[in-house]
Formats: sequence, structure tokens, C-alpha cells
Amino acid sequence: MNVIKKELPKSQVELIVELSFEELKPFIERGAESISKEVKIEGFRPGKAPYDVLKRKIGEMSILEEAARIAINKTIDQAIKDNVRSEPVGHPEVNIIKLSPENPLEYKVVIAVLPKIKLGDYKSVKVKTGTVDIKDEDVEKVIEQLREARAQEVISDKAIQEGDKVTADIGMFLDNVPVEGGQGKGAAIIIGKNYVIPGFDKHLIGAKKGDVKEFELKYPEDYHMANLAGRMVEFRVKILEVYSRELPEMNEDFAGAFGLKNADELRGNIKKSLEDESRQKEEQKTEIEIIDKILAEAKFGDIPEMLINHEADAMLHDLEHKIAQQGAKFEDYLQSIKKTREQLLLEILPDAVKRVKSALMIREVAIEEKITVNEDEITAKVEELLKQYKGYTKVEERVKGHEYRHYLKNTIANKKVMDKLKEWNIEK
Repeated sequence: MNVIKKELPKSQVELIVELSFEELKPFIERGAESISKEVKIEGFRPGKAPYDVLKRKIGEMSILEEAARIAINKTIDQAIKDNVRSEPVGHPEVNIIKLSPENPLEYKVVIAVLPKIKLGDYKSVKVKTGTVDIKDEDVEKVIEQLREARAQEVISDKAIQEGDKVTADIGMFLDNVPVEGGQGKGAAIIIGKNYVIPGFDKHLIGAKKGDVKEFELKYPEDYHMANLAGRMVEFRVKILEVYSRELPEMNEDFAGAFGLKNADELRGNIKKSLEDESRQKEEQKTEIEIIDKILAEAKFGDIPEMLINHEADAMLHDLEHKIAQQGAKFEDYLQSIKKTREQLLLEILPDAVKRVKSALMIREVAIEEKITVNEDEITAKVEELLKQYKGYTKVEERVKGHEYRHYLKNTIANKKVMDKLKEWNIEK
């Protein structure tokens, strides 16, 4: 096997691989055998027809094409291993250049590889972490949300007042034309919670079941839906039902619903949860600052487009998933920001580039510092996840798979690297 290597732009490598006719002969025999198993030839059992008989039946090039397919599958990995020093990315692009009877096989391989990276200073970029300060009012706000979620609701024939819950049919109009997506049936509204936009629910105070309220409100200039931002919108609201709401007292019974002894213990539990959440956010902020400073010092070779495109697609998919979880349609979101999917993907690309660079930088630090992950660490994490998701068959199968072990290896390695970067760079 003879291989000619050529470096291409965008961190790609081209290999021209040639197999002599002598090297190709065994694959021709295997190709003929493979085809003869599928082609019915009278007088011969499947796979037993002589080469000349098979050639007359289907043509020699059909046999050679099958032989080339087998030969490429058997030789491409070795060709890449022997000639490509950088780590390959994705699947190689393969094209046959020369294939004819009694002649060598020549095929071209183009493969993307990870770019060369030159790290700058990554041990003394120095960042400070923010402090965690949870105030009493932060705790009381959560308690109020918990009380709201457990409010007792009773149908009322009285006029709507602050704190009531109302179900209503809502119509929205611009110059007497219905707003697309602005017509809601049986919407639930808590008076005093600024439903839709600030001031909406105030217009319902004093109304009763069966009443129809008509009013206008101007949407904020920075409203996320461009077709409504800064516009005066007409509302027509029919009251379907009114509920008076009684919030539970903050006492031992209320705390007991959360498995806690009393109000003080509940407040303490909430404060700790808020502190943990705030600490996690500060940690994430610190990690981003460290990464940004290290990236500013690092130099990258050409990054393969497929890496960037793959990351951008993943980010777009995450956005779609978040919007779906909120009960909205991605198409409606695109319409609201007046962008196509392709335009949004272009906007995402700079962030995708940064995420790819961050991953490459972390990988390079791991290599420089000889930070590795052994099989025992991966197995321990797999066992932990299997215990956590015991009984969830699909999850268990995924966790046990080879691909997931590879994912865990990268995840554990990344965490080890970030732990070291924080150890080196956070000012005490």
C-alpha cells in the first residue's frame, strides 16, 4: 500500500492511497464471492459461481466496485493511523480515483483533524469569586411562592379583587384585527401578578363572572415579540369564573408538608438551598472568567468547520428543547424574532466557535498536565448512575453502552481540568 499525504486548509488532511493489483487481488476474490451469494446463477450454489461466469453475468466493473468497497474498509484505518498524527474528527470523506481491470486501486481520503493549539499562561490568570449573601427578604419571597402554590381556591360570586384567581377568554387586537396567537381560552389569571404585561389584571378588578372588559394597553418597547413591542393593543376579556384564594399560614403544619418540624427549620432549609444555588452560579461565573482569560492567551490553528457546525446545531437543538418545555412552538418563536432557522444558526456561530475553542483548550491542558481518567473511575460513575436510575430500562441500557462510557470519560476529565484551573487561578 502506497500513501501520499497532503495538508489542506481548515485542519484537513488528504491521503491518496494506492493498492497494487497484487494487493487488490484477494479483495477481488472476496468481492466476487460476496456478489455471487446475492446473484442467482443457474447451475451454481450461492457463493460458488466461478469468477468468469459471474463476470459474464453482471460485468467485471460490478465485481471491482464491490472489491474496492471491501478493500477500502479494510485498509483505510491503517492508512490514517500510519499517516495522520493529529487526532481525526468525524468520518472521513472517501472517493475512488482509479478503478479498472488489471490495474491498481487508487482512492482519496479527506479527513478533518483537531487543530494545533499553543497555550499561553493558564496557571496565573487570577480571578476573584463573588460572595454569597442571601437576605431574609429572599427567603420570604420563596415562602410566599410556596404559599401561593398551596392556596385554597373557592368559587366566588363577588366582584374581582386583589389576590383572586380568574379564568377568562382573552382576545387581543391591533387596529381591530385579531393578533395571531393572541386569542386564549380559559386563561388563568392571578390578580396582582401582572398577567401578560404590567397593568393587565388591574383592569379586571371590580368585574364579575360573565362580564366583558375591553381596554387598551401599550406593550413595552423592548418586548420580546417584535410585532407587539411598543404597540397599543386592544384587549377583550370575558370573565368565566372568579375564585377567592386563601393562602396557608406559615406554621408547623405548613412546614410539616415539606417534612420539616417548624417554620424556622423551613426558613433555614430555604436559605441553604438559595445559598447553594447562588454559590453554584458564582462558580459557573468564575469558570467562564477563567476560560475567557486563558482563551485570550491561546493561539489556535484552523478549526474544522464540521466541529463548529456540529456545536451550532447542538446549541440550536437545546434552544428548541427549552422553548418546547415552556409549551411554545419553535416556529412561533422564529416568527416573533423575525428570523429564519438559518439566520438564527448564523447568529449562534460565534458562540459555537467559543465553545469549541473552550473544549479544545481544556483538552490541551489535560495533555500538558497529564490529567487522565482510568477505567475504574468510569465504572464507578456508571454504577452510581445505574443505582440512581434503577428500573429505568432505557436509561440503564444507554449508561451501559460504550458511547456513554466515552462521554463519561470526557466529562470526568473536563471536571478534573476545571478543578485544577480553579485551584491555580482563583485568588484566595
